Amino acid sequence: MAIFSNKKTILITGAGSGLGKGTAIGLARAGHRVIATVETISQVPEFREYAKSEGLDIEVFKLDVNNPLDRAQIEEHDFDIFVNNAAIGHTGPFAEIPVDNVRQVFETNFFSSIELAQIAARKFVAKKKGKIVFTSSIAGLSVNPFLGPYCASKHALEALAQALQQELEPYGVQVATINPGPFKTGFNDMMFEEKEKWYDEKTNFTKRSDLLKGEQMLAQQFDPQDMIDKMVEIIPQDKHHFRTVWPEASEQQVKEYQAKLWEQEI
Repeated sequence: MAIFSNKKTILITGAGSGLGKGTAIGLARAGHRVIATVETISQVPEFREYAKSEGLDIEVFKLDVNNPLDRAQIEEHDFDIFVNNAAIGHTGPFAEIPVDNVRQVFETNFFSSIELAQIAARKFVAKKKGKIVFTSSIAGLSVNPFLGPYCASKHALEALAQALQQELEPYGVQVATINPGPFKTGFNDMMFEEKEKWYDEKTNFTKRSDLLKGEQMLAQQFDPQDMIDKMVEIIPQDKHHFRTVWPEASEQQVKEYQAKLWEQEI
């Protein structure tokens, strides 16, 4: 892995597991100073001990992005890049999913992202430099049936990132998105499990067989290390595309999906 001569201080949320944790570790191994925030206090000791044992420059603390007191902690830190990575997901048919489940997804994936991005934006505008990176998804650029709640939140995140990019550019602040395809981190599997808390094939009209077909669309999941390596490559760079969809197969898939929308009939 390349070592960057231009050392950055990078704050990343949702670093307690999955792509976030792997990216935090990868960035530190590449020579950057990392401030890694995790959702629960139980995730802190093990991560701190690991960083210490590996000699990595990683500061770890608990930050539930939905907790205003936790979010306020970011005010106390100085950093060059802010990676808005924390996210959750729910699946199920929009016609039947409890709306509170959708609200929960939007609170974490969208509204908390605004709250945190505003803190980072104020810091960066004052310095006239800095970068905000949103971990979005191919789900922000395409839609699968029964994945609607997650897709909707990521579509909203895409709009937030695009607007911020145009609004903050005059102040010297960069904004970008990283859009992973389906990677085997356990995140997708947990999303599918959540519906079992409310779905009952005896009372819901959506057939379980249709739900399973929707899940099978994400049956192929890629090695997360490939995505982590791409995030470690892109995040510290001073110049790159606004959007990074990875892997390349997912980028092509999204482009084909969007092209078909112009011809789709109902």
